[in-house]
Amino acid sequence: MTMLSRTGAHAPRMPRSALSPNALERHAAVVPAEAASAIAAEAAALPELNRRAFLKSAAAGVGALALPLGPLTANAQASRPADSLIDVNVNLSRWPLRRLRGDDTSALVAMLRRRGVVQAWVGSFDGLLHKDIASVNARLADECRRHGRGLLLPFGSINPKLPDWEEELRRCAEEHRMPGIRLHPNYHGYKLDDPDFARLLRLAATRRLIVQLAVVMEDERMMHPLLRVEPVDTAPLIGLVKQTPGLRLVLLNALRTVRDRPLADLIAAGEVYVEISMLEGVGGIANLLAQAPMSRVLFGSHAPLFYFESALLKLKESPLSEEQLRAIRSGNAQRFLNRS
Repeated sequence: MTMLSRTGAHAPRMPRSALSPNALERHAAVVPAEAASAIAAEAAALPELNRRAFLKSAAAGVGALALPLGPLTANAQASRPADSLIDVNVNLSRWPLRRLRGDDTSALVAMLRRRGVVQAWVGSFDGLLHKDIASVNARLADECRRHGRGLLLPFGSINPKLPDWEEELRRCAEEHRMPGIRLHPNYHGYKLDDPDFARLLRLAATRRLIVQLAVVMEDERMMHPLLRVEPVDTAPLIGLVKQTPGLRLVLLNALRTVRDRPLADLIAAGEVYVEISMLEGVGGIANLLAQAPMSRVLFGSHAPLFYFESALLKLKESPLSEEQLRAIRSGNAQRFLNRS
């Protein structure tokens, strides 16, 4: 099943019987942010979904409470609903090439809360192409404070090929109090065998920062002809993980290009996690668990570039136990964060 663009009212519709979670992995339509606030409007905007199932799952998320910034206390964890979610792959601001449903922070936060998300690890789309990374990260931290009420955890962008990147890493950790950073090597023009990248990993590990590395951002078929970006070559990572004590790494948008033996070897090299936003195939999570330990799999939606519902349906269509569901939905991410 491929990831298609939702380009307008005349796009072909698939039979409902043929749908899988991957049918929703498409880029959001250009609509005013205000239009995304009502569940009924969202159901109407997604004709391919079974509306009854969609509305049922949406209602389950209503009333989810925002949690304090950072690791949860034992009492907060105990009181958290069993179906709550921690989404480790969300972005704020505007995608460079088009408007998205949910690219307004307040609308995105409202949607996440309706879906039962109690914590979202967020980066900024601005971090892809802006050269003033310090301003990008300051805006991100401010947006999380003003809109998140504890829901949004900022992960700052760091580009090790820009001057003063080490000082910006310090600001992320000490001034913005971020739990981690988000890297985009393919957009920032460096390979993973670059000595500056190795130094960045060492400094992040010393500061106990989680490192999120985005392998891709969108399907190559959706890329603008003047902005074609190859996936990150993750081959050097195994050696780097082994050589960097204390490194805690999350691969974002990785599972279309990193899988099978390379994935298993990378996870075995150290504390490496993956999230499910670009996982493809029927029974995708069950198949992933044959390659990766359950404890290393996190919930990620890649919202708002992908429909959040796609990630939710991946949890529903794989035959998972309650223990597996609880771990992937939030337990693994919370334990990971609590070790910061």
